[in-house]
Amino acid sequence: MTDYVIVGAGSAGCAMAYRLGEAGKSVLVIEHGGSDAGPFIQMPAALSYPMNMPVYDWGLKTEPEPNLGNRVLATPRGKVIGGSSSINGMVYVRGHAHDFDHWAEQGAQGWGFADVLPYFKRMENWQVPGDVDWRGHDGPLHVTRGPRSNPLFNAFIEAGRQAGYPVTDDYNGAQQEGFGPMEATIWKGRRWSAANAYLRPAMKKFGVKLTRALALRVVVENGRAVGVEVSRNGQREVIRAGREVILAASSINTPKLLMLSGIGPGAHLAEHGIPVIADRPGVGANLQDHLEIYMQYASLQPITLFRHWNLRGKAMVGAQWLFTGRGLGASNQFEACAFIRSKPGVDYPDIQYHFLPIAVRYDGKAAAGGHGFQAHVGPMRSKSRGAVTLRSADPEAAPVIRFNYMSHPDDWDDFRRCIRLTREIFGQEAFKPHVKHEIQPGPGFETDDELDSFIRDHAESAYHPCGTARMGRRDDPGAVVDPECRVIGVEGLRVADSSIFPRVTNGNLNGPSIMVGEKAADHVLGKTPLAPLNLEPVIASGWRVSQR
Repeated sequence: MTDYVIVGAGSAGCAMAYRLGEAGKSVLVIEHGGSDAGPFIQMPAALSYPMNMPVYDWGLKTEPEPNLGNRVLATPRGKVIGGSSSINGMVYVRGHAHDFDHWAEQGAQGWGFADVLPYFKRMENWQVPGDVDWRGHDGPLHVTRGPRSNPLFNAFIEAGRQAGYPVTDDYNGAQQEGFGPMEATIWKGRRWSAANAYLRPAMKKFGVKLTRALALRVVVENGRAVGVEVSRNGQREVIRAGREVILAASSINTPKLLMLSGIGPGAHLAEHGIPVIADRPGVGANLQDHLEIYMQYASLQPITLFRHWNLRGKAMVGAQWLFTGRGLGASNQFEACAFIRSKPGVDYPDIQYHFLPIAVRYDGKAAAGGHGFQAHVGPMRSKSRGAVTLRSADPEAAPVIRFNYMSHPDDWDDFRRCIRLTREIFGQEAFKPHVKHEIQPGPGFETDDELDSFIRDHAESAYHPCGTARMGRRDDPGAVVDPECRVIGVEGLRVADSSIFPRVTNGNLNGPSIMVGEKAADHVLGKTPLAPLNLEPVIASGWRVSQR
């Protein structure tokens, strides 16, 4: 019998498997998806492909979103070893220090920034010399920066400076606020997923085992999780755990599994004929995400990636990467970014930018008009909340996903500010040689009502769902796990993935998700957590009275 059974070979699951295996424990990881071999996953520039391929993606979709014109939005989640770290954009963001302090204030004791910083350092292998205080240099997760050889990247950073914003050398270090280089989980020209960083070494060095199966439910006997019922090769069987079961199946599939196992809102489970083991109303609730829009501009100069956006160009880029591991194929093309504050009185950034030297959608569709570039922009701390619920008691049925995007009135004001502040940035002198005209939103979108209509029709998910099994105090009726990631009301069961986030962090979620796996492993092992590091982040001195 295996000591620990982990459901999900994703970002947190792989990190946890590595640390538990390193400690000499026997570990079995259950993953429904298959291999991550092949160029579509491993080549960074091919990132628009895997999240649109059913072989790698669960193919989940939202219900019609009432505040977005009843649009149905894709909710990609990795169905492959490495999970979503194998299909994401490879952007590496820790989140702001105050995000984690907010977690602690909400009842996640021991998860303040001083507590999580040592785990971020433990996991990182930062490929920029220096800064041993804030950054880690010998962890499994390689973090790199692109070459920024296209002049548009530096134009974006310079435009931010000209608009009066700070420039930051390292948004993952002391100062998040400002414009600067973006970081990525790319190493030697390859996607450095959780599978490459953690799972393969764990299997090779520590004997961690991986099995391909669909997890159906957690088996609970006398109030204790003792295994996982799975479907494997068309047969149902139970994989038993000697010590604990750990769910790391994503913020969509983890609450689904909990509910299928009898852990969740009692009335909802009863609707589906599922016996209630633990009535936890917080399971599936508190669903959050980041929305963004693509601000697109036509380029005066033919220097964008559009010149490669044809069959011959893509073949050339692919061939260069295949034979040398270099060139445009070795970058995710997100090489410049920014974090800014939306208005006076906001103490730390609440808007994020990804800059891209082509006007293109995540699904790979290029904008009309040829050469162009874009910034992805959106608010970081939406007040809207949704839920994941069961469609039926059939484990093969997709869950019901309702984000309730833009359901809070403040979200509209925040989004309008994003558009107007972005236009100001692209109007700076640094972009004069480059901006031909605005493609999107374009002329005719100026008033609040006009901008709202654009947002309603064009806002897209940034694919950062989280919060559906939130961490909190054991006496908090809305909490699902305690600060040691133990599911409240069931022994021998933990959750370790982005489900446990009390509130979404600034930026992309892969980094914080891996950190959760790292820190949760120490809780599982009963280790004393790493000693807190009390470093003070840089906060704009005039935040109360100025926006920049």
